Amino acid sequence: MASNITFHEGIVTSEERTQLLRQKGATIWLTGLSASGKSTIACALEQHLLHLHKFTYRLDGDNVRFGLNKDLGFDEKSRNENIRRIGEVAKLFADSSCITITAFISPYQVDRDFARQIHEKASLPFVEVFVDAPLSIVEQRDPKGLYKKARAGEIKDFTGISAPYEPPEKPEIHLHTAETDVAESVRIITQYLLNHGYISDAT
Repeated sequence: MASNITFHEGIVTSEERTQLLRQKGATIWLTGLSASGKSTIACALEQHLLHLHKFTYRLDGDNVRFGLNKDLGFDEKSRNENIRRIGEVAKLFADSSCITITAFISPYQVDRDFARQIHEKASLPFVEVFVDAPLSIVEQRDPKGLYKKARAGEIKDFTGISAPYEPPEKPEIHLHTAETDVAESVRIITQYLLNHGYISDAT
């Protein structure tokens, strides 16, 4: 970091934003294997919250990897940096009182812990959602044929096959998507937001 810059505090407070927008900013961090259901749940959750007139935004590979992080590859170092940047952006969105939804494999516990810590340091809620589906199930789904290519050695460092995935140790929400459908997953997350006062009501 450059030594000749100073952080400039704004005059709008988090309390003022929360009061005017009638919601508290939070990051909903969906993590899980490829094809576990993260993106599908994230899209449905974003739509549901918008229909409830909540300020929300979704961050995923499509709007991050093709823009902010288009300079990064898929080796371990690049994946670490990818998640670091996403964590920082999500924190800024949450600070604006946005319900920020992220849908990334984010395979390493240390990277997810970093995202949690910067939120907690800023007194912003961080809700880790483990979108859990067994490897056998996600390989059966395999909508893009990625697991098949990884098994054939055509894709290196593929999470779950040739690269590790470290499951969350104590996620706030644990979704078993082999048994729980998208609608029920959205309901569970929305109820969590209501129960913890991050959104005021579901009407």
